[in-house]
Amino acid sequence: MSKLSILSELWAFLRIRKKWWLLPILAFLVLLGGLIILTQGSALAPFIYAIF
Repeated sequence: MSKLSILSELWAFLRIRKKWWLLPILAFLVLLGGLIILTQGSALAPFIYAIF
């Protein structure tokens, strides 16, 4: 299953079921995941992990 089909199914779910309140939560999770992945090997990692 491709990533594009997963995103299209998620979009269809949000549109049909009118679950627009999930968009900010999903956006926050994606940004948080990206932040953790991008700073995994950097000197900023101890400071970011200290937040949580």
